[in-house]
Amino acid sequence: MMELTQSYSAPTPQAFRIAQLQRVQDFLFRAVTQFFALSVLIALLGIIISLFINAWPALHTFGPAFFFTQEWDIINGEFGGLIAIYGTVVTSLIALLIAVPLSFGIAVFLTELCPATLRRPLGTAVELLAAVPSIIYGMFGLFIFAPLFAEYIQPALAGTLGHIPGLGILFSGAFNGIGILCAGLILAMMILPFIASVMRDVFEIVPPVLKESAYGIGCTTWEVVKNVVLPYTKAGVIGGIMLGLGRALGETMAVTFVIGNAHRLSPSLFAPGTSIASTLANEFGEAEAGNHLSSLYALGLALFIITFIVLACAKWMLNSMEKKQGLKT
Repeated sequence: MMELTQSYSAPTPQAFRIAQLQRVQDFLFRAVTQFFALSVLIALLGIIISLFINAWPALHTFGPAFFFTQEWDIINGEFGGLIAIYGTVVTSLIALLIAVPLSFGIAVFLTELCPATLRRPLGTAVELLAAVPSIIYGMFGLFIFAPLFAEYIQPALAGTLGHIPGLGILFSGAFNGIGILCAGLILAMMILPFIASVMRDVFEIVPPVLKESAYGIGCTTWEVVKNVVLPYTKAGVIGGIMLGLGRALGETMAVTFVIGNAHRLSPSLFAPGTSIASTLANEFGEAEAGNHLSSLYALGLALFIITFIVLACAKWMLNSMEKKQGLKT
């Protein structure tokens, strides 16, 4: 047998210094990145604590009923956040119901059906919509969209959907243009480019071999999108929808222009209303110390809670989908 011998030489002082320097660099890199990650958590906790401390006087005075009370009387010092919470949730849901299908169609067209010569210009045009300032959307909604909405769209909705039993109450009332539905439509325009861009990007990362295999066995484009693209990109799609919903929940200026800013609760989507963000924008600068200012902080806390619930539901939905996918496989 042949004996193999290996000779080991002691590390040189230069090699030892290099190894020691690398360990120090790794430690510093780990510490810096860990600090960056924890700083987000620290900032989040700071926001929660600040909101709760400033909202405590109102919560102590009105109790949990603050979030379920319609009254918002600055003169008499009676405050409730139900109207603003209702306006925030309803306008955001309207925006999602309109923007998500349109964004999905845009993303599918750009990734699966669009000619190569049009793909880049159309994609750039969609992304440019995200760069338009919110106040421009608000001015467009107030001075251009709202008059057209009152003259053409609201009468059409009232004449069709307004006659459906049970559903008709949502499309009743005066044709003023501004209101809950108008704000929801403007929000849909604002969040559409965000959702469409994210969906397009995640659809493009699907390995071509998966789609080509599906096409090879005779699948249609819709079957490929439904059975290959969506299951592969479900996390990104839901993330894009949550990004748009977060933008809709916290939008301030555009909603302030077109929602009507009325502290009235009405079942009609044509009626003016208010949202948490628009209430804060209109009243925070002039609010006096006491229950009024504290109630505005309580509305901010309510918006934070709503956002947290939405994100928790999205995470639960993703986990449920992954479990179902695992059971199928």
